[in-house]
Amino acid sequence: MQQTEEVKNQNQSNTEFKSKSVKEINGIKSPVIPMSIMAANCLNPIRRLVDQMKLEPNPEKNMIPLSIGDPTVFGNLKCDELVTEAVVEALKSGKYNGYAPCTGYEEARQAIAKYSNCNNYTLTSSDILITSGCSSALEHCILVLANPGQNILVPRPGFPLYKTICHASGINVKYYNLIPEKEWEVDIENLDSEIDSDTVAILVNNPSNPCGSVYSREHLIEILAIAEKHELPIIADEIYSFVTFEGMHFEFMASLNERVSILSCNGLTKRFLCPGWRLGWIVIYDNQNRFKEIRQGLHDLATRTIGANTIVQGALPKILFGVSEDHFKSTLKVIKENYDIVESILFDVPGLVIVKPRGAMYVMIKVEISRFKSFAKNQEFIENMVKEESVFCLPSEVFEIDNYFRILLTLPPDIMAEACQRIKSYCLRHISKPNTDL
Repeated sequence: MQQTEEVKNQNQSNTEFKSKSVKEINGIKSPVIPMSIMAANCLNPIRRLVDQMKLEPNPEKNMIPLSIGDPTVFGNLKCDELVTEAVVEALKSGKYNGYAPCTGYEEARQAIAKYSNCNNYTLTSSDILITSGCSSALEHCILVLANPGQNILVPRPGFPLYKTICHASGINVKYYNLIPEKEWEVDIENLDSEIDSDTVAILVNNPSNPCGSVYSREHLIEILAIAEKHELPIIADEIYSFVTFEGMHFEFMASLNERVSILSCNGLTKRFLCPGWRLGWIVIYDNQNRFKEIRQGLHDLATRTIGANTIVQGALPKILFGVSEDHFKSTLKVIKENYDIVESILFDVPGLVIVKPRGAMYVMIKVEISRFKSFAKNQEFIENMVKEESVFCLPSEVFEIDNYFRILLTLPPDIMAEACQRIKSYCLRHISKPNTDL
C-alpha cells in the first residue's frame, strides 16, 4: 500500500520523536518520562496557532473575542426555560444517578430516533448511539471506519478537530476544496479527484463551521452521487442542523439518497444552546445493511467512556420535543441581525471581502493581505488587530485556508457593532494608499 507524503512525514516525525526520547533518557540521571506517540500527535490546530500568536490587547479598550464557537459566552443567548426545567426534574427524580448503558438510555435513544427520522428511513433506538458531545460522536465515527494509514476526506476550510482526531490515531487526512465564490459549495470535481484506494469515508459538514454555508438539496445530491460512485460512506457533521436563515432549508443528507450509508453526528450544543452539557449522538442511516460490523464497532468504542451525561439523557425526550419554534426563531434572529451589522459596517471596507453566510453562527471574511503592506501574512494582521483594537478574530489558517478570518455571530448587537467599527478603523488605518506620484 503506497503511503501519501503526509503519512510519510508523520511516520518520520514519530521516529524522530522516539529517538529524541531515548537520547534524553540516556543523557539525564533523572529522565523525564516521554509522552506516547499518540499524545504527541494529538495537536489541536486552533490551540497551537493561538498559543503561538502574540496576543497583547490594547489596555485602553475592552477585549472583544469573536473567535470562540460558544453561543452562550456573552450571556445574551440562553437555553429555553423548558430545557432547564427538564434537567432539574431529571436530577430531582434520582433515576439517572447511576451508569447508563454505554450507548445511552433506551428512552433517550428512542427520542433521538424520532427527532432524526427522515425520508426513506424509519429509525429505532438501535440506530442511535449517545456520546459525550458531538466531538465524541465524530471521534467514534472516524475511528470505527479508518485504520492507520488510510484516509478520510474532509472539507477545506473545515473544523480542525477532524484533523486532530485523525492524526492522533495515525489516520491520514485528505482535503477537498470549498469554493468561496459559490458560497462555499463543494468543488465536486476536486472531491472526486481526491478519492484514492486508501479513502474510507467522506466527511461533510452542513451547515458549515467555519463558513456558515447551507447546502441546497441539489448540491447535497451531487455530493452523495460521488459517494455512491465510489461506494464510500459519509460522516455527516450535522451539529448545526436547522440553524439556518430565513429562506434556507436544512435537510439531513440521509433523506436524499438511501443507497449511501451515513453516520450522522449531532447534539444539543448549538441549536439548544448548552455546549457544556456534553450530550451528542450518532445516527446510523443504513438501509443497505453495509454497517453490520460498524454497529458493533461503535458499541465497542462506546464501552471506553462508560456512556454520556445521564442527567441530560433523562431530560432528552422533553428537550427535543418541548422547545417552541419561537425560541429557535429568536436565536436565529440574533444571528441574522448580527450578520446584517457585519455587512452594513464592513461590506465596503477596502481590503476585506465578506462571503455571505446562510446559517450556522459564523461569517468568513477574506483579507486581501497584499493591500496591507505592513503585514507579511494574515497571522500578523490578526495579532496587530488585537494589539491596537482589542478585537480577536480566528485566523483561517486553523481551518487550512489562508487569508481569511472567522467572526462569531452570537454577540449582543451593541458589542457586535463596536467590534465591527474597530475592525473598520483598523483596516482604514493600515490599508496601503495608491501611489499618486507616478
